[in-house]
Amino acid sequence: MIINHPLLGPRDASEFTYLGDASLINRPDWQSDSAAAEFHDYLYLRDNPAGTHRELWFHEQGDRSWLVVTRNTLTHEILATELARDVARKTGRGK
Repeated sequence: MIINHPLLGPRDASEFTYLGDASLINRPDWQSDSAAAEFHDYLYLRDNPAGTHRELWFHEQGDRSWLVVTRNTLTHEILATELARDVARKTGRGK
């Protein structure tokens, strides 16, 4: 599988480590009154869809960047790749 890195171009998937669902970027607020329940859901409840899914990948053998890869889990077709920092900034997280 080839992942089209937004900065480095096409790279082999063996250079990356898969972390999981891209919703991990949306870490709960630890100071919230319901933080324990929110962290429980954050850590243990995940979707495992068949079809289009947004995933978090780490470029371990390259520039060590984090990517959000939108991939069809049935065909392994990659539909989009974005830097995770850009995704976090779009949602108001990060600097």
